[in-house]
Amino acid sequence: MQVEFFKHNIDEGDIANAAEALRGTFLTTGAWVERFERDLAEFTGRSFAVGLTSGTAGLHLALSALGVGPGDEVITTPMSFVATANAVILSGARPVFVDVEPETGNLDAGLVEAAVTDRTKAILPVHLYGVMCDMKRLGEVARRRGLFLVEDAAHALEARRDGIAPGEVSNAAVLSFYATKSITSGEGGAVVTDDADLAARLRILRLHGMSKGAAERHGGPWEHYDMPVVGWKYNMSNIQAAILVGQLPRVHAMRARREEIAGRYREGLAGISGLAAPSIPQGCLSAHHLFTIHVAPCRRDAVLADLVAGGIGVAVNYRAIHLMKYYRETFSFAEGMFPAAEAIGASTISLPLYPKLTDEEVDYVIGAVRESIKG
Repeated sequence: MQVEFFKHNIDEGDIANAAEALRGTFLTTGAWVERFERDLAEFTGRSFAVGLTSGTAGLHLALSALGVGPGDEVITTPMSFVATANAVILSGARPVFVDVEPETGNLDAGLVEAAVTDRTKAILPVHLYGVMCDMKRLGEVARRRGLFLVEDAAHALEARRDGIAPGEVSNAAVLSFYATKSITSGEGGAVVTDDADLAARLRILRLHGMSKGAAERHGGPWEHYDMPVVGWKYNMSNIQAAILVGQLPRVHAMRARREEIAGRYREGLAGISGLAAPSIPQGCLSAHHLFTIHVAPCRRDAVLADLVAGGIGVAVNYRAIHLMKYYRETFSFAEGMFPAAEAIGASTISLPLYPKLTDEEVDYVIGAVRESIKG
C-alpha cells in the first residue's frame, strides 16, 4: 500500500474560483484578496486580516511593523520550523531561545520571563502540531514586561486554549497556507490582528511601502502613489485568495476528521514499549495539524527507513533549530543548551494526517509502526 504523507483538500469549487480569478482583470492583490481577508477575519474572530505570500512573510512583516529591529531580542522556541527564528533575523533582531515543554513541544511559558533582558522587544511562541501555547501566561508576561506578543499560528488556524483563539491576547497571529496546511493555496499566509494601526502598516509594508496598490489606483481618476517607508513584496495575489476562500467553510469538518484519525492512531499505538506521543493539555482544542510519535533516538532513523520502504510518507517535525549549522556558527549554540527541544528533535516522526486518509490506510500505518518498533 502507498500512503502519501499529505493530500490537499482543494475541490472543484476552489478550482472554479481560481479559473474565475484568472479570467479577471487583476491577478495581483484585488477583490478576491479583499473577500478572503474579510472572511478570514470573521472566521478567526479578529478585526483585521492581511493576506500575504507566506507565513514566513507574515512573521517577518509583523515583527518589522511592530518596530522590532537591530539591537533587539525576540524570545522564541528552538522546536519549530526554521522560518520562525529566521524571521527574527530578517527583522534585524537576535533570536533568544527558551526550552520547550517535554510533554507538548511548546515554548515553556514558565521559563520565558527569566530570559527577558533590557533588549527584549517581543515574544514569539509557536503553537506546535496544532496545540496552542499557554497564551494566558504568556500574555501576562508580555503585559507585565511591556513586550510585543506575536503568535506563529501556522499549525493552529482552528485551535483554541482556555477559550482563547489565535490573535486574541497577542498583538498579532500569523497563519500559513502552505501546501500541507489545513487550507492551502500552495504558498500563502496572513496576519490577523485587532489593531487597526498595525493592520494599516502591514498593508503598506507588504507592497514595497507604497501608499496605494495597483487595484486601488484602477478605475478612477489618475493618482500618483508615494512610498512613505521601505517595504517588501509580500502581497497575496487574487489567484491565491480565490483558491482559499471556498475552503474556510470546510475547516471545521476537516479538523474533525483529523481528530478521528489522531484518535485511531493513539488507540492503535497505545502500549508499545519505546513509543510515546505528545500530550494535549486540558482546555485545548487541538487543530491536529500533525500527528507525531517519539521513538528512541538510536532507533528513530531506522523506523523512518522502514516506513518509507513500506510506502508510507513520513517527516521529521522538527530538528532543533539551534543545532542547525548557521545557528551554531553564528550564535555559538551547542548541544545540551535546550535539552527538551533536542530530545524531541532526535526522536520525533510525523505520520500521515489529513482528511482524505482512509481507516484502512491509518491501520496500515499503525501496523507498519508497530512492526518496525518491535523489530
